[in-house]
Amino acid sequence: MRLDPAGWPFVGIAGAAALIAFFWHPAIAVIPAVLLLFCINFFRDPNRTPPEDPALLISPADGRVIRADASRVSIFMNVFDVHVCRAPAAGRIRGIEHVAGRFLAAMRDDASEQNERTTIELETERGAVRFTLVAGLIARRIVCRAKPGQSVRTGERVGIIRFGSRVDVDLPDGVAPAVAIGQRVVAGETPIAGAARPR
Repeated sequence: MRLDPAGWPFVGIAGAAALIAFFWHPAIAVIPAVLLLFCINFFRDPNRTPPEDPALLISPADGRVIRADASRVSIFMNVFDVHVCRAPAAGRIRGIEHVAGRFLAAMRDDASEQNERTTIELETERGAVRFTLVAGLIARRIVCRAKPGQSVRTGERVGIIRFGSRVDVDLPDGVAPAVAIGQRVVAGETPIAGAARPR
């Protein structure tokens, strides 16, 4: 199983603790062993196959849709979801902005404006596409590996948010959401928008 590089320190520490605890007393090894399994599950990084239609915007995160309207699609990730984030479309990264902020519960509407976040702006064939990685109540670090000027493919990995968070995708003009609130989506695979809005 592939793990995101950000997870190796956590997996290593939990694994060492489980091993030491097992030799000390097998019964007490249960707690670090559970922590080890949690870390492996949290930092897993499965391969994904994006749809071939370049007109679609693809989910940048695994999780549940908590907003879907004419301007934005927001996806909430709980601690059991894959937290590796991906580009929703192919294009060139025009800019990246990191904003320090609070750590409100990521499901709150005001988390998008108040929490620590990193916004990535893509220049695509359809125009600018902005998506924002938002830290949550437990998530305390956004690891963004994308760089300004870099070209990315649809579904390409751009970073990871640690321990619960959300991703907001601002929809370009003329694009309608293709998901509904409460729907589960898969990063790099589920179309979240793409059809023209009805006039």
